[in-house]
Amino acid sequence: MAAMQVGGHAEPRFEPVRETFVEIVGTQAGTGAALAVWHGGRWVVDLWGGYRDARRTKPWDVNSLVMTYSVTKPFAAVCALLLVDRGLLELDVPVNRYWPAFESSADVRQVLSHQAGIVVLDDPAETSLFYDWPAMCARLEKQPSSWVPGTAIGESALFFGHLVGELVRRVDGRSIGAFLRDEVCTPLGLEFAIGLDARQRARAVEVTGLETILAEPDSRPVLYERALSNPPGARDAQVVNSDAFRAAEIPAINGHGTARGVAGLYAALLGGQLLSPALLAEATTAQATGVDLVMGGPERSWGLGFAVDDDGFGMGGTGGSVGWASVVGDYAFGFVTGSMGNHDRADQLENAFRSCLGLAPI
Repeated sequence: MAAMQVGGHAEPRFEPVRETFVEIVGTQAGTGAALAVWHGGRWVVDLWGGYRDARRTKPWDVNSLVMTYSVTKPFAAVCALLLVDRGLLELDVPVNRYWPAFESSADVRQVLSHQAGIVVLDDPAETSLFYDWPAMCARLEKQPSSWVPGTAIGESALFFGHLVGELVRRVDGRSIGAFLRDEVCTPLGLEFAIGLDARQRARAVEVTGLETILAEPDSRPVLYERALSNPPGARDAQVVNSDAFRAAEIPAINGHGTARGVAGLYAALLGGQLLSPALLAEATTAQATGVDLVMGGPERSWGLGFAVDDDGFGMGGTGGSVGWASVVGDYAFGFVTGSMGNHDRADQLENAFRSCLGLAPI
């Protein structure tokens, strides 16, 4: 990709980041990508490039929205945490205090920190279940936990957003998409949404390259495939690129945003907006650490809706998108891509940025 096909800006100090971004977007086989970094109280990098469609007829621009998969989960969690801060939702009480038909013994904290064990649906479901909030919640409230809540961790890959979102709805009355819009994204000016309207759908990026992810050899735990494939469709391009999927509220995976919209959430949190200092500290402290029974891999730590480590907190998503707050580096980082792959691209970009700051690589 020629440099002139990359829009936006990077401050001169961060020219190596722009160069890395140009190289990455130029080698992507499908649709494009965007990158935004907030540091020192301002946007020091805000770049985008490539195309919104697989045929490469629609250039990616500042307003292009891409599905970020699990990068959506912290946005959902922040909605619940706002209600905790307002004294309307308690962390250490059973979910069924707010949702009486919920049969698992899990409490709110365990749901937010992926300890609840509601990670699969035992009975087969149709893709259409994604589009029916009441029906999905009716299935989840009867679903047994895959382990005793609080005794293990495992990402609720498809259902975290419904579990959290139904708590928000029962406490506040609004859907989580409406709550996020009204209480977080509109006040902060964030281009991020769960459940796109017609005008937003016209700006959506086509997700490409899912077949390469599905073709990769996988050594994940047994729960992984069960957790990702029922209901079917979350890794099917025809499904996720459909108007029905984009319009639905599936707040574990189908948040759509710009890179600046993603990083903007973390800039607000680092800047002392949204949450009280005490709750933010609690939410970004490990609530549980161990091998994730769904995702596998090395040990990881979950806060309240965020992955946490010694550098900071945030979340990556299937396909390579990332939102992150570096407490060590005092920066907020957002990378979003329509071309599915691993997280190497985001790591390259973040390490290029960290090198400019004189920080060790992640």
